[in-house]
Amino acid sequence: MPMVMGAKDTYKADTIKTRLQHDNDPDKAGHRKRMRARILDKGADSLTELELLEVLLYAGNARRDTKPLAKRLMVKFKSLSGVLRADQADLRAVDEMGDAYIAALKLVESVGMHLAHSRIKDQPILTNWVQVQEYCINRLAHQPIEHFLILCLDNQNRLIAEETLSKGTVDQTPVYVREVVNAALKHHAQSSILVHNHPSGEAEPSRADIEMTLAIQDALNIMSINLHDHLIVAGKQCVSLKTLGYL
Repeated sequence: MPMVMGAKDTYKADTIKTRLQHDNDPDKAGHRKRMRARILDKGADSLTELELLEVLLYAGNARRDTKPLAKRLMVKFKSLSGVLRADQADLRAVDEMGDAYIAALKLVESVGMHLAHSRIKDQPILTNWVQVQEYCINRLAHQPIEHFLILCLDNQNRLIAEETLSKGTVDQTPVYVREVVNAALKHHAQSSILVHNHPSGEAEPSRADIEMTLAIQDALNIMSINLHDHLIVAGKQCVSLKTLGYL
């Protein structure tokens, strides 16, 4: 007896056929080839954020046109950095975002963080201050909740360790002076820098930020550990409490 296809089955078959035709479209292969040639000829800097994301998504599917997905991601997360730093659950909520795409993006995010960290690791922090601020922005700008970090430095002000001491909510995170001191001692720090983010984008330090910083500074001084600064990451800004006159 011949099988009878319903409207739903017909729709599925047509959808599969369309996707197969789309995936095998020779112009898509040609487009990818042209994009790669452009990168090799003019450099990846010649690509827009959307085009960069489109190319990064190639790793998640060998044939599919990734531009529509890249556009959906950019609309939802506003920027390439926003896409890369997005939580896996939020990425998965975007139509057609599967594990292969997510893994590709998270790999790129990790590589970027390693590169940023390598610019300041074992380098004199105070003479590479711009790189330090850029690293802190890359590290925390897109975190949806507050994080509190300590950067531990040796006697030549080189970064020897970074430790996340606490994670909180969208507008606060618990900080314990004893834990900050213990972290500095554990890494044999001679000096340190505190860093935390304001997910709200508010750059102005709160009264609690200032009081907590001064309390930590007093405790570190007892241990002969200098506190160079406390940086607040707010969006694409990195605010220094020392520059503001609080340290």
